[in-house]
Amino acid sequence: MQTTPCGPAKRSRCLSRRDVLKYASSVPVLLSMPAVLSTTALAHADSPIAGKIVFLDPGHNGANDGSITRQVSDGRGRTKECQTSGTATDSGFPEHTFNWNVVLHIRQALTVAGVRTALSRGNDNALGPCIDERAATGNSFRPNAIVSIHADGGPRDGRGFHVNYSNPPINEAQGGPSLRLASTMRDQLKASGFQPSTYRGNDGLYGRSDLAGLNLAQYPAILIECGNMKNSDDAAMLSSADGQARLAAAIAIAIAQGIARFLS
Repeated sequence: MQTTPCGPAKRSRCLSRRDVLKYASSVPVLLSMPAVLSTTALAHADSPIAGKIVFLDPGHNGANDGSITRQVSDGRGRTKECQTSGTATDSGFPEHTFNWNVVLHIRQALTVAGVRTALSRGNDNALGPCIDERAATGNSFRPNAIVSIHADGGPRDGRGFHVNYSNPPINEAQGGPSLRLASTMRDQLKASGFQPSTYRGNDGLYGRSDLAGLNLAQYPAILIECGNMKNSDDAAMLSSADGQARLAAAIAIAIAQGIARFLS
């Protein structure tokens, strides 16, 4: 019996948690240069999402210099810095490395499930593209979904994840499709035992207009703040290999469900 939110009637179009975890454990992590579309996934024609495309953005860079302060379009007629350095736990574990690790796990699961993936950056030790460049590259693949992975630097007494989406939407993809993807992601993270944010958004969802990557997206897009690196409990989970793997599994399941249900 199908136990995911897809329900029994939609089994042929959905992936169960068991399916995704089975795929994730069967092959090694696949690496690529930035924004190089993987093609090995096409061999898995038995998957209900085989051949779909997901653009994965591990937020921030592995290294930074003064160029990241250059102003670029925020998608709403204003400008923002090209990139920021991100946050870190009090023990020094950097957000950019958390983002990178989780994206590799997600990509592994999606690739063996038949999904074609592309990454916004290809390593965790160098300067990466600006936020507007990442958005343009993601749009160029005409993906079924765009998912950006981050961790927050919030108040020390606040914890939990929140899923960001563009609001008010600028185009059709940023409306219903992005909100449905965000809701599916929130529901799966909760079902997997992760706590919605206690300090931002509403029950794990946060519509906002200040994120350039979401504003510039022409396809369904969300940005996940997986937890609060400044909270000791969240920091321990985000820094651990087990926490990263559990988050990635939940995120991969939600992406697969979203594509199978309404993003095809």
